[in-house]
Amino acid sequence: MADDKRDYYEVLGVDKSVSEDDLKKAYRKAAKKYHPDLNPGDKEAEKKFKEVNEAYEVLSDKEKRARYDQFGHAGVDPNFGAGGSGGFGGGFTGDFGDLGDIFNSFFGGFGGGRSSNPNAPRRGNDTAAAVNLSFEEAAKGCKKTIKVTKIDNCRECDGSGAQKGTSPKTCPVCHGTGHIASTQRTPFGVMQTQKVCDNCHGSGKIIDNPCHVCAGKGRIRHTVEQSVNIPAGIDDGQVINLRGGGDAGTNGGPSGDLRINVNVRPHPIFERKGYDVYCEIPITFTQAALGCEIVVPTLDGKVKFTVHEGTQPGDEFKLRGKGIQRLNYSGRGDEYVKITVEVPKELSKAQKDKLREFESVTDDKNYKKRKSFTDKVKEFFSD
Repeated sequence: MADDKRDYYEVLGVDKSVSEDDLKKAYRKAAKKYHPDLNPGDKEAEKKFKEVNEAYEVLSDKEKRARYDQFGHAGVDPNFGAGGSGGFGGGFTGDFGDLGDIFNSFFGGFGGGRSSNPNAPRRGNDTAAAVNLSFEEAAKGCKKTIKVTKIDNCRECDGSGAQKGTSPKTCPVCHGTGHIASTQRTPFGVMQTQKVCDNCHGSGKIIDNPCHVCAGKGRIRHTVEQSVNIPAGIDDGQVINLRGGGDAGTNGGPSGDLRINVNVRPHPIFERKGYDVYCEIPITFTQAALGCEIVVPTLDGKVKFTVHEGTQPGDEFKLRGKGIQRLNYSGRGDEYVKITVEVPKELSKAQKDKLREFESVTDDKNYKKRKSFTDKVKEFFSD
């Protein structure tokens, strides 16, 4: 009868030089393709599944593969040589090894490993929402009310799914497990697999009188208003996590969390960098040259600051502690104020005459940076 069998390498679609890893991959693919659970009632698939198992059982064993390569099917016949070889036809009694790993990955393993209890407590899913804040609200903290869509237990039936005054019954088919086992004989012995119970669809319960509010689901999706405390110092793009604010758990499990994404609107004056605040204040040429007192905006209100005589464009000064509250820590950042000198435009003839008059009475000692640059240019071109 060995002459009727197909070549094992051909069965798995590999050549004789195939590596152990590639052999295992080929077996996984073929076993999944022809497995009876995926081809119910298909006798031809069942036949090929046994053929695939037989081929892999031989080729995955180094000694059997060597005998097969040398003698063909006769080399792995149970009657081959003195005392037999313990080949496939004599029944497989050894360790499943890689075969066990492969079937675990596809079908839950041999021996019918138990599935999780459908009535065990389960944590609810996390949900997400967003909150929009002004620059000042993020800096100083506030309280906001947002709308959140989430799943809660039905109040009408207290999450049971059954009409008030009634209760679900244990599924008589799966006895509350949510799964039913099926047993098959294979070349390796008896293999047991599990599938979702068709009678209760995996819930383990039967509801004869469903709740009219949730239609027997025990849970409803709705939108609620949620009050949120915004901590001082929160920044754009950060997330506030409200523990237990997400979807309700099932079977008494805890609720998931609500993750709130923070969006902070830009400010017309301030720019944030970490916990420091930056702003630019334009002053006139005269104010920069003679010095002056200016009003500086801060998050706490207006403060006065004296600009010293001869202030240059781009000069920066710091207001210590006028920045943003450090998130979850004490102390605040600083405010940095950058001076820009605005050059006047659309001057009248009289204004231009005055500037020319002013220019005529100034010299290099009034413009030290310009004199230094001019000297460097002369030195550069003198070489």
